[in-house]
Amino acid sequence: MERFKGRGLKETLDWQLIIGYLILVFIGWLNIYASVQSAESVSIFDFGARSGKQFVWMMTAFGLAALILFVISPRIYESFSLPVYIATLVLLVSVIFLGVEVKGSRSWFEFGPVRFQPAEISKISTSLMLAAVMSQYGYKLNNLRNFIVTAAIVLVPMAIIVAQSETGSALVYCGFIFVLYREGLSGWILFMAGMAILLFILTMTLSPYMSVLVLLGIVSLCCGLYRNRFRKWLMIFFPAVVLLAFLPWGADRIAEALHAGEDAFVHNIRWEYLLAGAGLCALPYFAVRAYRERSGFLWASLAAFVAGLIFIFSVDFIFHDVLQDHQRKRIEVLLGLKDDPAGVGYNVNQSMIAIGSGGLFGKGFMKGTQTTYGFVPEQSTDFIFCTIGEEWGFVGSAATVLLFAFMIWRIIQDAERSREAFTRIYGYCVASCIFMHLFINVGMTIGIMPVIGIPLPFVSYGGSSLWAFTVLLFIFIALVRHERRYFGK
Repeated sequence: MERFKGRGLKETLDWQLIIGYLILVFIGWLNIYASVQSAESVSIFDFGARSGKQFVWMMTAFGLAALILFVISPRIYESFSLPVYIATLVLLVSVIFLGVEVKGSRSWFEFGPVRFQPAEISKISTSLMLAAVMSQYGYKLNNLRNFIVTAAIVLVPMAIIVAQSETGSALVYCGFIFVLYREGLSGWILFMAGMAILLFILTMTLSPYMSVLVLLGIVSLCCGLYRNRFRKWLMIFFPAVVLLAFLPWGADRIAEALHAGEDAFVHNIRWEYLLAGAGLCALPYFAVRAYRERSGFLWASLAAFVAGLIFIFSVDFIFHDVLQDHQRKRIEVLLGLKDDPAGVGYNVNQSMIAIGSGGLFGKGFMKGTQTTYGFVPEQSTDFIFCTIGEEWGFVGSAATVLLFAFMIWRIIQDAERSREAFTRIYGYCVASCIFMHLFINVGMTIGIMPVIGIPLPFVSYGGSSLWAFTVLLFIFIALVRHERRYFGK
């Protein structure tokens, strides 16, 4: 019994996480007050203004945190993960039919002056469910049944949220792939996800031909590295890829030199189909080699090449027939395909002006012109970071991002030290959710991500977001505290 003596709040609570959380919440409160100011000054505690309402959300969030830490037993989270997950799915489906539409998304329940978004809770329930399933004795992610169950836990709520036209919240679920990677998912899956993004961007900005060529080059490079033949690839395949890159341009120049008209055959060649066809014709040869050598990697490479071709030739369909009109416009503005500073690109343009005008140390609290005169829409919610950038400058912005980075690092550190698989996996889920929100929110305010309406954790205005992230974080802190009471740090 002497071993456990003296392990009170000081020893068991992660005060660094709690202090970081409190600092971010108060940063958010001050900047919400700055972002909603006008010529008529109001008190920060005015409950008719957003700053006053946020103060109420803060006090109730602190109450939820205390409830989680000191009243609710940490043992219930694993046992109740399935009922909570199912209840959340019911709410996600119900809101499509019973909720109110806000900015084109039917994802909110409205009770008088209070709005509630089930998608915020779904991050918590999905994290708990993933931790409960993946922490079971004998669980292996490379088992097909386990993989399908795990994927379904993430994809089902994600699909329902997409049906609500809440693309931003759905995109956060992609962060759970980092959790799966920590628990044994092959790094090639992450690589393929990155490749899909790259091929989409190349197809949209350059041409399908260049995408097919890049796909061919990367697949051949991977095979060369795997078979320790990088020098051969560098001497043969790399020059061939470079020459093929100039093939359409060279053919056009030759046609122009021969004074061929615009309707000449060479101008109408679909080079991507020729290159893809040549690659497919070579597949039987490599399939025979894979069979003879019993090379699983070569089989996987062939499958990746075929899947990549299918994806490249599906980009046009996905972009024009799957994505909604406002999503297409945002992607076009982001990729530089269209310039719309007064329309879809207005928010980002004004946000970048606000952040850029802040300089190194900012204009000072309550002195931001873009902020004071309301040039940036949604500046207290989705674009709260531009208020920080304008009034606190690069130093304030960097300090905020570094504080988030410290919290994510601290969560991962606590997770890795945990003796319980449930706590470790849940901790990685928390870190992934916070990271994805941070990356997307800051990215869209500086123009490197599309505007998809996603809050900055603990900082943006809104009760649903603040409560959800508070519960998400403090469940982890409670789990860590429970372990420290019995095992120490």
